[in-house]
Amino acid sequence: MSKILPYPLLSLFLLVMWLLLQQSVGLGHILLGALIAILAGRAMAALQPERPRIRKIGKIVELIWLVSLDILRSNIAVARLVIAGKRRDTTSGFLVLPLELRDRSALAVLACIITATPGSAWLEYDAARGSVLIHVLDLVDEQAWVDIIKNTYERLLLEIFQ
Repeated sequence: MSKILPYPLLSLFLLVMWLLLQQSVGLGHILLGALIAILAGRAMAALQPERPRIRKIGKIVELIWLVSLDILRSNIAVARLVIAGKRRDTTSGFLVLPLELRDRSALAVLACIITATPGSAWLEYDAARGSVLIHVLDLVDEQAWVDIIKNTYERLLLEIFQ
């Protein structure tokens, strides 16, 4: 069974999503959706993703709380920039940030956090140097961004994943 459906939940959810996107559900849609779901599950197995090892589950709650607060603050800051318009000069820029993180899952979570926070975007990860290129909409204090990412997000992700 695992060769046909290596990720049964993924395949099931893909089939359900396929059927929800259809205007009418018939046997043809079910069969085509099932075929796509099975093939997608097998393609995922071919990628052989590593399973993340979570060390401290309690720290996840703290990370979610801090990320939620930072996203709220960033939404307010970006809204102020948009409302101010040309009356306020913004200094957008790029920031190269060295990271201690090496775990793929932790890096993926950090990428999601940075990109989900309005006003910042994860652009490129250089595995050889262990650094990430980030674009910031209003880069007033580069060291403040480094401190926030390294001392808050990276510290918690290191505790959770490594």
